Amino acid sequence: MESHGNLEAQIEVLLNVEKQMRLAGDVSGTRKAACDILCLCFEAHAWKTLNDQIILLSKRRGQLKQAVTAMVQQAIQYIDQAPDLETRIELIKTLNSVSAGKIYVEIERARLIKKLAKIKEEQGQIAEAADLMQEVAVETFGAMAKTEKLAFILEQVRLCLDHQDYVRAQILSRKISPRVFDADTSKEKKKPKEGDNVVEDAPADIPALPELKRIYYELMIRYYSHHNDYLEICRCYKSIYEIPSIRENQEHWIPVLRKICWYLALSPYGPMQASLLNSTLEDKSLSEIPKFKSLLKQLVTMEVIQWTALWETYKDEFENEKNLLGGGLGDKAAEDLRQRIIEHNILVVSKYYARITLKRLADLLCLSIQEAEKHLSDMVVSKALVTKIDRPLGIVCFQAVKDSNDILNSWAVNLEKLLDLVEKSCHQIHKETMVHKAALKA
Repeated sequence: MESHGNLEAQIEVLLNVEKQMRLAGDVSGTRKAACDILCLCFEAHAWKTLNDQIILLSKRRGQLKQAVTAMVQQAIQYIDQAPDLETRIELIKTLNSVSAGKIYVEIERARLIKKLAKIKEEQGQIAEAADLMQEVAVETFGAMAKTEKLAFILEQVRLCLDHQDYVRAQILSRKISPRVFDADTSKEKKKPKEGDNVVEDAPADIPALPELKRIYYELMIRYYSHHNDYLEICRCYKSIYEIPSIRENQEHWIPVLRKICWYLALSPYGPMQASLLNSTLEDKSLSEIPKFKSLLKQLVTMEVIQWTALWETYKDEFENEKNLLGGGLGDKAAEDLRQRIIEHNILVVSKYYARITLKRLADLLCLSIQEAEKHLSDMVVSKALVTKIDRPLGIVCFQAVKDSNDILNSWAVNLEKLLDLVEKSCHQIHKETMVHKAALKA
């Protein structure tokens, strides 16, 4: 009781000192007095008094910004030393209310909310943690370090994905431009000019840019996996594969390269898929996994692939993906792979045939006539192929019907080419005649 009364007396003395310094406009004196009050409360383990004094000092008339900033920064150091979780949460909430709406302690407030969200997540309240993190728009903080901003936004995205809020996760992920991870960090920092915002250094627990890049793409893989967007998943793995720390270790890059090959095989046919397929085949590292090199070569070769033989060859590798980096390829992956092989085979047939019977097409695809017709119709709907089916005759025509204007234009172009050739021939004959001075025979 005596020590409590002694603490009250000491605080009263320091409050008078703080008042004098504040009214006199002495920044360092006010800051020191305010910090000393908090230090006394902390040493006496008077956590309730500490909270009360933080609120009291922040609300005093004409309180200096520097004093509030110093108080908040000092009190943040006491959070981890709180005796129990309840006290810790109470102190965070107090500091949060003090720093709310004050631009000069916005970074401290963001860090406080991150701590509170982590506590909520540990308690299993993921929805509340996600809502807390979304309150803060760190992309507008000029004084926060770039890596800390990225880490904060990535944490927001992760919590949204854990909460299965995929729409918000996508909106938050768009705040990060992938180009930011390729910035050159080796350049020396320029000294800020007078009047410029001073960017604070990131805390020690914030990862470096390459690690943040890996976290970002892993989160995007989780997002695209929900929508089964295989091409985007492949592009994410391609970006992870290009990180120097991954390329240096064979144990790290081989599982990533395997995933790239699988997702390329699963991706629907298109210009982007074809470009990624060719660039991956040119990679010399692919020779370390010859089975996957063979798989990609089959996809670029204009030959019909037998699905049963392919599945027997790669079934074990497909099942083994569950034990490697990134886990399995998804519940629908095996079915989608079969679909892609059928689509590849239809494209191959369309290259070699202008017209083919539906029965013969079904035989080449190892499908029933109904299944072959269904897959063909799906490709036409998705505009991957131009085809017409004559169902009474059972004939598939892969040639697009030309418009009358297109036919006339092609004739005009052909006539123009013919006339150019005639003109060039006449010119050559005239040239030869002039050189040899030979008269033309009638």
